Amino acid sequence: MTAAGSGSHGAPCTLGGMTTRGSRRSDSDDGLTVGAVASRFGVTVRALHHWDAVGLVLPSLRSTGGHRLYTASDLARLRRVLLYRELDVPLHEIGPLLEAPAEEAAASLLRQRDRLRERTERLRRKTGDLERLIEARRSGPLLSEREQAEVFGERWRPSWNAGARERWGGTEQWAQYAERAAQRGAGDWKEVSEAVEEVHAKLTEAHRASTVPGSERADALAEEHRAAISAYFDCTHAMHVCIARLYTTDPGFTAFLDAVEGGLATWLREVVEANARSHGVCPETASWD
Repeated sequence: MTAAGSGSHGAPCTLGGMTTRGSRRSDSDDGLTVGAVASRFGVTVRALHHWDAVGLVLPSLRSTGGHRLYTASDLARLRRVLLYRELDVPLHEIGPLLEAPAEEAAASLLRQRDRLRERTERLRRKTGDLERLIEARRSGPLLSEREQAEVFGERWRPSWNAGARERWGGTEQWAQYAERAAQRGAGDWKEVSEAVEEVHAKLTEAHRASTVPGSERADALAEEHRAAISAYFDCTHAMHVCIARLYTTDPGFTAFLDAVEGGLATWLREVVEANARSHGVCPETASWD
């Protein structure tokens, strides 16, 4: 490497094929191009150009062809920038941090530590929420068998969750049910269960009073029943009809309702279908979709 002064020829100071940028001189061998630095440090050329533009990491040299060249000291500063980027220090804070006195820099790092702790706690909570949602997708209510018996009553069978998942697990409604289940504890489910029991009590009373399906009273009860189902997922009138069909075609549903009140299953299906007709849904052709 040869150096030429600004003697009789008036030529600028050169280092090999490089010219100095400002008054700085390179303490590297030949300097590294932007592309070489990007490849070595795993950053994009665009990022390096941006950091140059905002004065965060400036290449000290330029080649005779005008290309940016990074010296060893430039790369040392780049390593520090990348360290703080890895620690999620905001980009606009890194430059001042590198130039700050020791005490001020330490205070800045303490603030960043607190931010990371807060973010870690948020991620911990989100991870827990996600795990609950995954488990609810698999099993429904996130309650032990003992808790389920206490909440839903002695007639409740935990195996019904598996049956429901097998029948409806691929539907949007099961996904909605799981999303709600993931956010509910025993107390929440107790409220849902009590609301269902209250509706069953009203239905039993109406059945014993020979309330006619399609009457104003029967339609009101059908809407209360549909609202109780909607605590699990949004239940349309067509879906309500599809569920009511099971009351007379699925032995498990029939036995459950008739244990509440003899003949309730058949009557409730008629009540639901009559109410659906009043809302423009044909029970004979109603489908889940």
